Amino acid sequence: MTDPGRHLGPDPALPGERERLAAVRRYRILDTPPDGAFDTIASLAARSCGTPMATVGIVDRDRVWFKAVHGLPGVSQIARGPGLCASAILRDTPYVVTDALTDPAAAANPLVRGEPGVRFYAAAPITTADGHCLGTVSVLDTRPRDATEEQLGILGDLAALVAQELERRLSSICTITAERTMRAGAERLVRTLQRTLLPPALPEVPGLDAAAAYHPVSQDEVGGDFYDLFPLDDGRWAFFLGDVCGKGAEAAALTSLTRYTLRSAAIYDPDPCAVLGNLDAVLKGEYQSDPRFCTALFGVMAPEPDGSFAVTLAGGGHPPALAVRADGTVDTVPTPGGQLIGILPEPRFAQADVRLAPGDALLLYTDGLTEARTPDGAMLGDEGLTAHLTSKPSDGADNLLANIHKLLTELGAGVGDDTALLALSVPRRPAASGQEPPR
Repeated sequence: MTDPGRHLGPDPALPGERERLAAVRRYRILDTPPDGAFDTIASLAARSCGTPMATVGIVDRDRVWFKAVHGLPGVSQIARGPGLCASAILRDTPYVVTDALTDPAAAANPLVRGEPGVRFYAAAPITTADGHCLGTVSVLDTRPRDATEEQLGILGDLAALVAQELERRLSSICTITAERTMRAGAERLVRTLQRTLLPPALPEVPGLDAAAAYHPVSQDEVGGDFYDLFPLDDGRWAFFLGDVCGKGAEAAALTSLTRYTLRSAAIYDPDPCAVLGNLDAVLKGEYQSDPRFCTALFGVMAPEPDGSFAVTLAGGGHPPALAVRADGTVDTVPTPGGQLIGILPEPRFAQADVRLAPGDALLLYTDGLTEARTPDGAMLGDEGLTAHLTSKPSDGADNLLANIHKLLTELGAGVGDDTALLALSVPRRPAASGQEPPR
C-alpha cells in the first residue's frame, strides 16, 4: 500500500541535495525486491529498541521508499513529508522525536496524521563512505517515549551495516557489469578473429558450384577448423579442409600458419601428398619444443572436356570425404593410412582419385559432425552420416550443406565440437527439350 500524503519534495536549497540524490541513484537500491538481509536488520532494530515498528528507508526526491519494514504491513513508501526520515537525513547523528504530535515538523507527516498514528520516532542515518546520507534505519511506536543511548548506539551500528551491505552490492553490480562488458568485447573479438581464419567468400569456379559453412559450438572461443578453395596457375583448382588441435588463441595461430602453408606449398608443388608433407615439416620446425598437430584433406581438381572434374585427394589423419552421386548414393573416398600432420617422425599420407560427373558432389567435413551424439546417446559416425545423406538426397552444394545444417540443428546439444563443411558439386546437364533431367 502506498500512502501518497503530500508530495512536498525536497528543498532545492538544501546543501548537497543534488549530490545526495546522485548517490541514491548510484547504489541502484530503489524499487528492488525484498531482501532477507535488510528484513533482518529492521527486525533487530525493533527488538533492540522495544518498538512494534521499524524500517530501512531510502529518501528519494519526493518519497521515502522502504527497503524493509517491520510491523507496517502493506506499506512500501510514503511521501517525503517533514519531520521523520526527511529530517533525520539532515543530521550526522541519531534523530529522535519523543512525541510527534507536539513536534511542529513531524505532526504533518503521513505516518503521524494517518495510520498507524506514530508518536515516537528514532533514526540513525545510513551514510556512505563519501558522506552522503541515503536514508535511515528507524524505529517507531504509537505512544510517546524516549530512546536510551544504548538503543541509539545499536541503531547507528545497524545503519552502518546497511551502508556496508549497499557498498558490497554496488561492488558486485559493478563487477558483473564490467565482466559482461569484457565478455561482450571478447565475443566480438572472437567472432572477428574467427572470420579472419576463414575465407570471406569462395571464388567462382567455372562449371562447379562450391559452398562452405562453419558451425561453432561456442560463441566465445576460437575454434581450429579451417577450409579454403583457390586457383592454381595451370587451370586447376586446389582446396583443403582440416582441424588443428586445441582451442583459443594458440589454435588460431596454428590455423593461420596451416592455411598459409597449404596455399604456399600448393603453388610450389600442387601434388596433394607433397603439400601435406610440406605442412608437416613446417609445423615441426615451428613447434619444436611444444609439438602441435592437425588433420587435413587436400585436393586438386581439374575440369574434363565432358563437364566432369577429376579430383586427386590426399588425407592426413582426417575423416574421409564423401562423394554424393547424382543417383542419391554415397561413396566414401578413402585415404587409408594417412597420418596426423606435425607430430609423427615420418608420417605417411595417402592419396585417392575420384571423378565428379554432372550431378555429383564432394563433401568434406570435420569430425565435429560425425562425433555428434544422436538423441539415444550413440555417436552419429560415418555410417550415420552416410545413411542420412542417402535417405535425404540433396541436389547441389548449397542444398547439401543446408541438409547437414538441418541435421546439426536436430542433434542440438549432441553436437559437442565445431564443424566445418566444404561441398563441391558439378551442376547437372540441362535436360533436352521435353525430357526429364538425368538423375
